[in-house]
Amino acid sequence: MNRKRTLIALVGALLLATGAAHAADEGWPMYGHGYDNTRYSPLAQINPSNVGQLKLAFSLQLGSLRSNESSPIVIGDTMYVSTSWGPKYVYAVDARTGATKWTYQPDVPDDTLQYACCDVNNRGVTYADGKIFVGRLDGKLSAVDAATGKELWTTTVVDYKQGSVITSPPLVVRNMVITGFGGGEYGARGSLQAYDIATGKEIWKTWTVPGPGEAGNDSWKGDSWQHGGAVAWLIGSYDAKTDTVFWGTSNPGPWNTVVRSSGDGNYGKLTNLYSASTVAFDAATGKIKWWVQATPADAWDYDGVNELVLADLNVKGAKTPVYMKADRNGFFYVVNRDNGKIVSAEKYVPTTWANKIDIATGKPDEVADKRPGPGRPAKGICPNLIGGKNWQPMSFNPGTGLVYIPTNNVCMDWSVSEVNYRKGVFYLGADFPTVPGPGGYMGELVAWDPVAQKKVWGVKTDLPFNGGTLTTAGGLTFWGDLHGVFHAYDAKNGKELWKMPLGSGIGAGPISYSVNGKQYVAVVVGRTAAIPAFLGDVGKKMTEATPEGGALFVFSE
Repeated sequence: MNRKRTLIALVGALLLATGAAHAADEGWPMYGHGYDNTRYSPLAQINPSNVGQLKLAFSLQLGSLRSNESSPIVIGDTMYVSTSWGPKYVYAVDARTGATKWTYQPDVPDDTLQYACCDVNNRGVTYADGKIFVGRLDGKLSAVDAATGKELWTTTVVDYKQGSVITSPPLVVRNMVITGFGGGEYGARGSLQAYDIATGKEIWKTWTVPGPGEAGNDSWKGDSWQHGGAVAWLIGSYDAKTDTVFWGTSNPGPWNTVVRSSGDGNYGKLTNLYSASTVAFDAATGKIKWWVQATPADAWDYDGVNELVLADLNVKGAKTPVYMKADRNGFFYVVNRDNGKIVSAEKYVPTTWANKIDIATGKPDEVADKRPGPGRPAKGICPNLIGGKNWQPMSFNPGTGLVYIPTNNVCMDWSVSEVNYRKGVFYLGADFPTVPGPGGYMGELVAWDPVAQKKVWGVKTDLPFNGGTLTTAGGLTFWGDLHGVFHAYDAKNGKELWKMPLGSGIGAGPISYSVNGKQYVAVVVGRTAAIPAFLGDVGKKMTEATPEGGALFVFSE
């Protein structure tokens, strides 16, 4: 009898322990971990004391080379990861072993490369309601059964032959899957649109370049709005409290400003709304609530698409709901996400095109000789058109209060030329030779205090365009570089604690998750090919650093 009681007690304890382990399980449900895009994992099993013992748990060859930029998602014990070229594949694998559960291969046309400005990448998929949603290079959005990989519906979002490919995962809010598309370099007219998750039918669509009769149309010269860019090609964030979707918009088209604005930095009306901006949309209707335009009448391809990281910060003793954005124009913005008022905006990389941002008006104080125009070339413009930060995601750790930013330190000269619109062809009108930035480095992982607006620590590199970041409750920050080395740092002080060469340059943001109480860290590798072509000799160094690749690596203790 006592033996029986002892056995029952042991079994009960085991069940409790197993239950506790399972309760501690933490997936990676969305591209940026949550609607706030913090890329912060609350897991702490892997920490500074044991991260040096990380070893390979499994790897998966993706079957697709070049510009693999996907952040996997993990739902339960299943990981979903997409590849470049379409995507060529979406895989569902066991998140513990890498064993393939199913493979989805969409029927994407072979000619998409010529319409994909900045490579044939795909940055991941989105999960909701038992479905996986994936945007495609052919301008379509597909829904796939998460259990079987069977395609459920596909809808055409945009004509890809105008240069409008989809490379980033959509955002699901309630019964809607919301997506933008690319094409700012091809003279597409941007819009954001929402579809029913069950049927793929359009629910709402909002143009991000206002047409005749719409507010802001007079900020475009003549009929230039028809090919004005301002596309929403990266990812969105969502605040349920205010039912607001936040999305960044791209550069206006063309790069030659005289086609669309006064071209001289005279802000008046011709500022090209809503390009190079953060736009707040009503989630239910798509109506624009407000916007913050970081680079009015953008003359340098600074874009404005970088992700919006949502957090509540202690600003001057008051808890303040904000979004944080490391804008490509070189300024780090902290903005009240309830009303769009700028809290602060400071340079986080070497920046010469503007002295500062006027907090009251949001307007940059431009340096006059850095704005190019006809017969008026400009030299020594920092940052370069790849920006102080490009698409590679930053992360925010509420424990340290720091943002971990993959930054670039590259500058350029700029001159404009005549340009005419032709469908499916680059619509630029500019030359932009690359110049290395000051200080003898071209990239840096920066730990940034968003309240004090200052760098706390940094890790400099010889190449720009390094990978996205992940930070954890275990006090770690993970980051991969263009040399193909995956690093772990102490999130407080930047001390390197572990590294592993993975064979190809890393752009993707890593993730962390746990299954059955065991924590894993995962990253996709496969360096870019198209971006270096824009960067002259600097670009050659980028491509020579590693070969192209396409693999998923997962690590654990």
